[in-house]
Amino acid sequence: MTYTTPDEFVTRPDLRGTFGMTSSTHWLATASAQSVLERGGNAFDAAVAGAFVLHVVEPHLNGPGGDLTAIYATAEAPDAPTVLVGQGPAPAGATREHYLAEGLELVPGSGALAAAVPGAVDAWLKLLAEHGTWSLADVLAYAIGYARDGHPIVARVASTIETVADLFTEHWPTSAAQWMPGGEVPREGDLLTNPAYAAVLDELVAAGEALGPDASREAKIEEARVEWGSGHVAQAIDAFVRTPHRHSSGTDHAGVVTAADLAAFRATTEPATTIEFRGHTVAKTGAWGQGPALLQVLALLEPLDDALLDPSTADGAHTIVEAQKLAMADREAWYGPGDVPLDVLLSADYAGRRRALIGERASHELRPGDVPGREPFALPTMRTEYLPPALSEAPAGVGEPTVAAPGRAPVRADAADAADAADAPVAPTEDAPATATAPPADRLAEPFTEPTGETRGDTCHLDVVDRWGNVVSATPSGGWLQSSPTIPELGFCLGSRLQMSWLDEGTASTLAPGTRPRTTLTPTLVLKDGESVVALGSPGGDQQDQWQLLYLLRTIVGGYTPQQAIDAPALHTTSFPGSFWPRTWEPGGVVVEDRLGDDVIDALVARGHVVTRAGGWSLGRLSSVSRDPETGVLSAAANPRGAQAYAAGR
Repeated sequence: MTYTTPDEFVTRPDLRGTFGMTSSTHWLATASAQSVLERGGNAFDAAVAGAFVLHVVEPHLNGPGGDLTAIYATAEAPDAPTVLVGQGPAPAGATREHYLAEGLELVPGSGALAAAVPGAVDAWLKLLAEHGTWSLADVLAYAIGYARDGHPIVARVASTIETVADLFTEHWPTSAAQWMPGGEVPREGDLLTNPAYAAVLDELVAAGEALGPDASREAKIEEARVEWGSGHVAQAIDAFVRTPHRHSSGTDHAGVVTAADLAAFRATTEPATTIEFRGHTVAKTGAWGQGPALLQVLALLEPLDDALLDPSTADGAHTIVEAQKLAMADREAWYGPGDVPLDVLLSADYAGRRRALIGERASHELRPGDVPGREPFALPTMRTEYLPPALSEAPAGVGEPTVAAPGRAPVRADAADAADAADAPVAPTEDAPATATAPPADRLAEPFTEPTGETRGDTCHLDVVDRWGNVVSATPSGGWLQSSPTIPELGFCLGSRLQMSWLDEGTASTLAPGTRPRTTLTPTLVLKDGESVVALGSPGGDQQDQWQLLYLLRTIVGGYTPQQAIDAPALHTTSFPGSFWPRTWEPGGVVVEDRLGDDVIDALVARGHVVTRAGGWSLGRLSSVSRDPETGVLSAAANPRGAQAYAAGR
């Protein structure tokens, strides 16, 4: 069996050139970053400019109150991939005991109690100061212009606002004032302004300029960092969250983040965590993020036949999904802010023991591995469904939804009657696999929801490579407009990353003050022979690395071009606890694009996978830039799904 041949049709060309390349999840960010390259800036100048534009043009996916993870390599040290840590910690007041005393069983998915200390802005400023060449005023000019003068909003911004319009008008009036001008939901193409955020950025520039003309570029940026952490922004956040407001729990609470929390935070850098795979070095974050789970999957797959690494075949898709489940089980059991035994989890011996667990049937269990000499953490409470007592239905705008829930059969007395009435089979069992997609039988008495598999969006991504060899892969997120009420004098809200921490005692990621929540943000840098060759990433919460894995397998093993790999049909598993409120899981769940083909999909169902069809073009929002160190040729590719991402370069 040979690897599946890529489709001759691609949605857009693989861009190639020698000057510079940019790819991101919004064309205005791509255009802004590419403009910086054209005007003599380097990849770091361009990435920071594009990132602040993303705050403005993708406010439903990220914001200044959110967080950031990036991996970069410099032209001077191409063999040293470095992680930029813009993930803020839990505030000092974010104790498990406080949340339980508030009557909560989970950290909420929206509202200020879900907020970690904002980390994105400080991290971007640190990157600009240490590796950029432009002044802060020049870099921020793009975002300030779009915020003050307006930009035509995309359809998904309008639809997101429409989804949460009732929440805004009934409970978050400051958000309604910002995002629903005149009390109306904006339409696609309407000009949307954010003068309050433009003023915040002006304040950062002014803080640096106040040092005078003789101050260095770096000193001015450092002064802007001080202003962000200790000035107007921090004070406004502190004052605003003291007023209780509606959370995803259906109850009202005050936040706990303070000005002192912001003043204490400083973004950091650290060496990337890496593994070798088929002659390439793949670089990810540490285990305070989910990045090493991708490395664990690569270690599991490394020695297997190429045919088992092909996502477009039944054998390959099954093998890949089962490997993902094992890595994600380890994520739940071991990953977090403490001392994570990555030396064991990424070892060939451990991978071999875990690989032996991949069978012919789909596993419906969470199976973390044992680490010799280490006491295992407690596993979190496993729920297939969750609704707080205060709610009669799931609230809008919470978590980081990437794919609509699997279908539910109409309410009936028992599963068999429900299956007959809906003309749908009962869920697969070990002895009797289903002949079509179906949820577990014990969930068939729930309200029916059409399994659209809709990708709603949740995060942003940006990749830049310049002619000198500097390369950046960055995934900013959090602080999206539906995270918590807008702070009116700032024009943005806080993030909700703390929802990734458990209130269960003794887990690897139990909520604790001052610790980073285990983020899903997971950009990738790929090196070959000591040189960076690919910067890659995708929005998608728990699916980010799953979709990136498909790209890596198809390009490294299958020989696909970047655009062919991005266009190819995608799939992912949901058979582990989700990182976002309400932290549920779908035992045996797999979500697939229909283009995977009926034969492959039916074969997955026959093996016991609980399959949700997600339409033809719905999974993954990958973007990438590449560099050939031998020839100097640069390239870029972007996701066609959603008609929003864009690559540019020459």
